[in-house]
Amino acid sequence: MTWEEENLVNAAPRWLGDRQIGALGFGCWRLVGNDTQAATRLISSALDLGMTLIDNADVYGLDWGGTAFGESERLLGSVLAQNPTLRDKMVLASKGSILPGVPYVANAAYLNAACDASLQRLQSTHIDLFQIHRPDMFTHPEETAAALDGLVAAGKISMVGVSNYTPAQIHALRGFLQAPLVSLQSQFSVSTLDILRNGTLDLCMETGMTPLAWSPLAGGQIVSGDQQPAALSAALDALAARENVDRAAIALGFILAHPSACVPLIGSQSSARLEAATAALNVCLTRRDIYQLIEASEGVALP
Repeated sequence: MTWEEENLVNAAPRWLGDRQIGALGFGCWRLVGNDTQAATRLISSALDLGMTLIDNADVYGLDWGGTAFGESERLLGSVLAQNPTLRDKMVLASKGSILPGVPYVANAAYLNAACDASLQRLQSTHIDLFQIHRPDMFTHPEETAAALDGLVAAGKISMVGVSNYTPAQIHALRGFLQAPLVSLQSQFSVSTLDILRNGTLDLCMETGMTPLAWSPLAGGQIVSGDQQPAALSAALDALAARENVDRAAIALGFILAHPSACVPLIGSQSSARLEAATAALNVCLTRRDIYQLIEASEGVALP
């Protein structure tokens, strides 16, 4: 195989700290309501499809028809309480630091209380990965780091990560943190390319953090074409026809192709769409394909 034919899509499992996870993860942003049976079917489908990272947050429940802070964690907790064997099949992740009306708090008192509340809602003895959801720019990173290390020492969380942090904010937190930072969750899709150039993915590769991509399909707009460049939709369609898949598979394959071994978090509430998303693991995208998608997304030729 020549370099021109090389498939950049990496479908292999990823490492999150010392835990292995699937190349695709399941995001619980839209997991709301009180239907535990339906939620159980969805979580079971995700796990069966290899989406072993189940990502939640305490603030999930205020969007997508949810009515309360913590609603998604509560629903997932009901699933785990009724189906305890599912807990050992997943790497359970949650996040804290967003408090509507404030909006960000990452001091020690709040993080300790937030973690305890998440554990209670999730009906779990520990959270495998706890991430700071958004940086609190008015809490010193030394205090945030001490709180996270304390939660690890107490056995309430196993691993530490961050979400929506800049590279500079990551460097500051790492300077005080004893536990390794194992993840960085950021917005990343073929139509949201900031982290390709702002140093975020470069820092992940430098430090060994696993990048987690939220909104990898731009909230479904990449699939529908809404508010997307016509050239991008056309480029996705051309590759989808070649690979005999849909737009979503190509868009997810684009993320899987980055050498940082990024994990797209799929938020669909349909088991059928979750299964369809796994087609991304089998597509072939060459370097030429990837750069053509970037040019179509940004509307300008690369220099």
